[in-house]
Amino acid sequence: MTASFVIWNVFAPIAGQIQELFHLSSIQKSVLIATPVLLGSILRIPLGIYTDRFGGRRVFAGTMLFLTLPLLMAGWAQTYEMLLLCALFIGMAGTTFAINTTYVSRWFAPERQGFVLGLAGLGNFGGAIASYTLPSLLNRYGLSWVFWGLAMMIFVITLFFWAGTRDLPPPAKVKTFKQSMEVLKEDSTWYLSMFYFLTFGSFVAFGAYLPTLFKDLFNMSTTDAGMKTAGFIVIATLIRPLGGWVADRIGSRKVLAVVFSGIVVSALLMVASLHHFAGFSAGYLLAACLLGVGNGAVFKMVPEVSTGNTGAVTGIVGAAGGVGGFFPPILLGVIKEITGSYTLGFIILMLFACVCLWMNIATGRNQAARQKISASLVKER
Repeated sequence: MTASFVIWNVFAPIAGQIQELFHLSSIQKSVLIATPVLLGSILRIPLGIYTDRFGGRRVFAGTMLFLTLPLLMAGWAQTYEMLLLCALFIGMAGTTFAINTTYVSRWFAPERQGFVLGLAGLGNFGGAIASYTLPSLLNRYGLSWVFWGLAMMIFVITLFFWAGTRDLPPPAKVKTFKQSMEVLKEDSTWYLSMFYFLTFGSFVAFGAYLPTLFKDLFNMSTTDAGMKTAGFIVIATLIRPLGGWVADRIGSRKVLAVVFSGIVVSALLMVASLHHFAGFSAGYLLAACLLGVGNGAVFKMVPEVSTGNTGAVTGIVGAAGGVGGFFPPILLGVIKEITGSYTLGFIILMLFACVCLWMNIATGRNQAARQKISASLVKER
């Protein structure tokens, strides 16, 4: 997953140079950054389900091998339109989150999955590696070799993965795609999707757009902006297992209440210090901690929704998180061009965190009421 996420994040750290090479507008650059997120999010749903059916080893290896094709094509792209088409299929790298989570979750009991899935989520380090290494790789070898080098890397990783992994036996009764998608009827699937839209979506959006923010707001070099973005990704990724571990012990809802409240504070802090690096740094680093913890806590709740449809729920919730990372970069680009400032984008983040906080409290009360009624009925019987 780490190797795949390097590829999924290939455009964000070098978007400034690509903008100069292809003479792109701010909106065109934002669309290029966000495009891989789109396919990598939507296709998490079927690939999570197919991982349940066919096993993570085959699905994971096949997905990584596929990535070599758009990467090789991107190295030869001469127009923005061709590069955008390659970016769409490079987005397949993002589906490995659903494959990874579904594959790993089958090996562990639900009461351990908060911490375990937090560890599995360390594959997000790929975004930090991309931010740290790709600008230097571009400066030294050129744009084409960024893509060709990643194609060779993922091919080698696929060989190692195939040689070093195995699958559990398939379940006795394999569900059809339609049966797996019945989890859409569950309210919990939808509110989990909304929570992950905020936590993971914001993580992806910050990872994709922080280099642009650092360059626009503080006139940083591409390399320096990439280093600071890598720091954000490292913090958010390392703290994710902690979020799952705490949720294992005190419950996901209590953790998420703190997370959503804290995101409101961090958004306000960034709005108040858009042109003051110290204050803005405090805001985005606080956001990194909160988003990482929130990501771990949300996926602790997935086994509670459906133990037999982990792939489907993982795919749907993961897709929601990925889509949450698709819209903000484009929205920020549009907001900047229309208003000349990023302020409105952070205000929207704050308001959405308030909505999630309210939903977390409301659905928690409803769940507690249902459990109380069920306990009373059992006692009467």
